Amino acid sequence: QVRLVESGGGSVQTGGSLRLSCTASLYTKCMAWFRQAPGKEREGVADIYTGTYTDSVKGRFTISRDNAKNTIYLQMNSLKPEDTAMYYCAADLRIFSCPRLLPNEYNSWGQGTQVTVSS
Repeated sequence: QVRLVESGGGSVQTGGSLRLSCTASLYTKCMAWFRQAPGKEREGVADIYTGTYTDSVKGRFTISRDNAKNTIYLQMNSLKPEDTAMYYCAADLRIFSCPRLLPNEYNSWGQGTQVTVSS
């Protein structure tokens, strides 16, 4: 498994921006961001391998990576109250492909970082 450490969460007002970071203990091409709001299931936000985004964040969020630092980022712009959630970084060490953007397909998780957007 991969050890993941997230940072960058916080509280912002509607329309604000935040950048989340996730640093892995080793390089893996399969990394993604998920989020979980209170009372809701964990959902995929974006994955770095395919550049897939969930529909609700398209055009507002951008996933990127710095391979030299084993780090991925999630730039979140035009934040909305419905983006409020705990955001998790996930990784998987499979070699020939990467998981779909589904929580049960990733085997390594960070501790999460809270994002709160107020109206």
